[in-house]
Amino acid sequence: MSSQEEILNDGRFSCVARDPRFWEMPEKERKVKIDKRFRAMFHDKKFKLRYTVDKRGRPVNYTSTENLRKFYALSESDSDLSGSDSQELRVKKKKKKKAKGNGEADS
Repeated sequence: MSSQEEILNDGRFSCVARDPRFWEMPEKERKVKIDKRFRAMFHDKKFKLRYTVDKRGRPVNYTSTENLRKFYALSESDSDLSGSDSQELRVKKKKKKKAKGNGEADS
């Protein structure tokens, strides 16, 4: 840390500490806010790609959905709606599985 203090005390670099161009972006502003029209991209299979290597050929183990969550956030008014929608989707999936299970038992 002492080297950074020396740099900031140096007259040539003293303006860097006060210049807003070099400040870190606040976490609230890092992610782009999207509204409820686009919330399907977080759970839709059409938007999910599984990567095995990165752009330089190194092996990785992540999906495009993780990148979407990294750069986008639901607007605050829609975030509580998305929670209830995700619960509704889970309930619908369970009902479908039960219906398929019953249909197979009959045949």
